[in-house]
Amino acid sequence: MLVAVLCTLSPVPCTLLSGCAKNPDPNTVTMLIESSPTNLDPRIGVDAQAEHIDSLLFDALVRRDEHFGLQPFLAIRWETPDPRTWIFHLRTDARFHDGRPLTSRDVKFTIDSILNGTVISVKAGSFTTLDHIDAPDPATVVFHLKAPDPALPFNLCDGAIGIVPYGSGRDFGQHPNGSGPFAFVSQQLDRDVVIARAPSYWDALPNIPRVRFAVIPDATTRALELEKGSADVESNALPADEVYALHRDPHLAIEDGPGTVLNYIVFNVRDPLLRDARVRTAIALAINRPLIIQALYRGEARLAESPLPPQHWAWTATPPHAFDPAAANALLDQAGYRRGPGGVRFHIGMKTSNDETVRVMSVAIQEQLAQVGIALDLRSYEFATFYSDLTRGAFQLAPSRWIGGNENPDIFRYAYSSSTFPPRGANRGFYSSPEMDRLISDATSTTNRQQQIADYVLIQQLAARDLPSLNLWYLDSVIVHNRRLANIHPNPSGTFDFLRTATLQP
Repeated sequence: MLVAVLCTLSPVPCTLLSGCAKNPDPNTVTMLIESSPTNLDPRIGVDAQAEHIDSLLFDALVRRDEHFGLQPFLAIRWETPDPRTWIFHLRTDARFHDGRPLTSRDVKFTIDSILNGTVISVKAGSFTTLDHIDAPDPATVVFHLKAPDPALPFNLCDGAIGIVPYGSGRDFGQHPNGSGPFAFVSQQLDRDVVIARAPSYWDALPNIPRVRFAVIPDATTRALELEKGSADVESNALPADEVYALHRDPHLAIEDGPGTVLNYIVFNVRDPLLRDARVRTAIALAINRPLIIQALYRGEARLAESPLPPQHWAWTATPPHAFDPAAANALLDQAGYRRGPGGVRFHIGMKTSNDETVRVMSVAIQEQLAQVGIALDLRSYEFATFYSDLTRGAFQLAPSRWIGGNENPDIFRYAYSSSTFPPRGANRGFYSSPEMDRLISDATSTTNRQQQIADYVLIQQLAARDLPSLNLWYLDSVIVHNRRLANIHPNPSGTFDFLRTATLQP
């Protein structure tokens, strides 16, 4: 029955029409994106398109490795002589695309300009523990903190921030000047962004001379452009059904791998029903996640039990919430919610956005919860309304998604600490546990990796027991590309960094 519902409600696989391919530019890769970046100033832009393109235009102090540990980038090394001081030593061969050397003055200005109002940015919230920055010489920058903050270097890494030249104003995003492997060429709103290989880049030069990011809002049109050969590549910008249909095209290749984008359900634990952990656990046990992954995502997702992705250095395995309707029924009986007329134990509401995939997923969950006597009342809203209710705690259940934020172990403080109820953070279900607060405080007050790991193991075990939210699955990172592109390696975060090393065939 569930598969039938999903097949009925899922987007129908597109019928790809044959078309005459344009002769591709041998020096330009055309990549399809869903929307224009809101702002190519890396201090301001926080949408996916802005952050992904900015990571090609700008370098950061540090970068993440395959386990989300931090490695040298613009900073060749760093040390913490005490918990409130971070000293970064910069490489001396990095230059901005206009030829200016990148120095500690630029690093200091980048962060200061976020905090002093030179630019208005939500990223200011990442530096609340910062007291001041010193630049004692061109190759040294010192961050002085008000309180210990092991998350500081994560907020200085690739994808979080890029270094801009000293004096960059509020209009910098219109003509960005970075130090990354590609340089900005042009942008036409709602049409395209063009970047070109930066010949003065300090690291290995990209193989691709030029990239044009073409804005195509409609998913079916993006698929058609790929089939016709008028576009070369897309990254995580097609529904699973359309990717599945493109498998048949001999001119296209599909690369995929484990991703970090996390789908989850928030429980409002202030709600009279959901304050009981047995009810939350019963809901988790009643949802057949593997079936939904197969039917809705064509298998392009992986079960999640922690906000952190499994490849993360702080991740630990916890007892899975496997599909077990018998155990769910027993827990609901134990909690005192006996079946009434029609087998219904109680009604509970779930607010969602009007995104089609979210709507289909919600209908599937509704059907599964009905099997254990829970009547799930669905209400869909425009995203702005849905998000407003989510951030105010005006819901019982709500599906949501972490994109990038769950790659930083500080996600536990941001989402589970009693100090981060909205609007101070993302503990939108108002979960409160003195034990969780103590563990988070301990983990975030030390830079000792082994102590952090020990704390994060306990934090994840406690979260699995208390279930302030139900982690559903991590979406795979999927790239569809023309076969004239080679050496394509999807990034778990879904970034466009694969363009740094991709090759273009003649």
